[in-house]
Amino acid sequence: MPSSMWKHGATSMLALLATIALPSAVSAAPFMIVGNDEKISIDAQGKQTINPTGSDSVVIVDLANPEAPKIVAQLALENSIAGPPTNLAISPDGSIALVANSMTVAEVDGARKLVPTDKVFVIDLKSNPAKLVDTLHLGKQPSGLSFSPKGDIALVCNRADGTISVLKIDGAKVTQTSTVTVSPGVSHVEFTPDGKRALAIRSPDNKVAVLEVDGDKVTYNKLDMPTYAFPYNVVVSPDSKLAITADNGNGGSSDGNIDAISVIDLEGPHPHVIAHISVGDAPEGLAMSPKGNLAVVVNVNGSNMPQAWFHQKNGSVTVLSIQGKTVTPIKTIEVGRFPEAVMFTPDGQYIYVGNFLDKDFSILKVNGTDVTDTGKRFAVPGQPASGRMSVR
Repeated sequence: MPSSMWKHGATSMLALLATIALPSAVSAAPFMIVGNDEKISIDAQGKQTINPTGSDSVVIVDLANPEAPKIVAQLALENSIAGPPTNLAISPDGSIALVANSMTVAEVDGARKLVPTDKVFVIDLKSNPAKLVDTLHLGKQPSGLSFSPKGDIALVCNRADGTISVLKIDGAKVTQTSTVTVSPGVSHVEFTPDGKRALAIRSPDNKVAVLEVDGDKVTYNKLDMPTYAFPYNVVVSPDSKLAITADNGNGGSSDGNIDAISVIDLEGPHPHVIAHISVGDAPEGLAMSPKGNLAVVVNVNGSNMPQAWFHQKNGSVTVLSIQGKTVTPIKTIEVGRFPEAVMFTPDGQYIYVGNFLDKDFSILKVNGTDVTDTGKRFAVPGQPASGRMSVR
């Protein structure tokens, strides 16, 4: 979660322990990767505490049985709730994962503080067990990231530096090839499925930057589009014609006011915003169905702020119908406390919502355009701050 309030997270654990071996064929079933951040805790009265490093984990989850997920690998690897819940991803061929860790804990004048790092971890998913194979040092406060549709490059936002690192992917070997300057606070970047563009979120500026992609060359020609206040996440339709941003409002924190999504028409040479649509308070997690007919946005609703007048026990998911370029909210579903990450399965039939304070995932079922809560929860060994889904 963004936020001047407390959304900062952690970094820098060099030890990585795989407690359970991955199957040899990672592509045999859908997988998701989840980052659990234990450096920040919040009690029932709303008191926030910065904890020592050492308890974070990254888990890889087998979704062959979608209503009974199974953890198949657990890695003692520091990660962070600072930034959108998209600071990790699985490559399109399922061979590697990248995990960006925005912040770590340091002792400053006798007190624990959250400070930026520059680390992105490379996990080899084909190894049995999965293992850390490299630690990249990029810009300051690496945050949202994405693989290209071909999986030959990846982009990582360096939030404090205002840059985006371009990474070349060659099997499990990942190297930085260039850096694109965007603006301070750039929080997340997402490729269009056709691979021709990428959209970068300029959170403090209330804008989306359009990047042109030609092979491994990425350029920013200063084309921006306005959003509602404080965009923090973005998804693109499978046909690359439409994008949606989740716009937090209030610098990223809940404040009791309704916030919005922005809808972007990407067709033609002049991408532009065509709608701002009200959703809930502090939307952040955002996902597009692989079928392109639905999207979901996660609303925090003050569920992490128990002393606030606008506090609600749980967050919610707003379901959005997509018909052509018309996006319509059709349903709101209550989930858990302080929801962050959200993902569709590759077949579009299930949605998983990470509840940070409940240390679990809500499992929702999709039937056409109807989404319902199965009532089932999937527990993870920590507070799920981020999550991404495999392509297949």
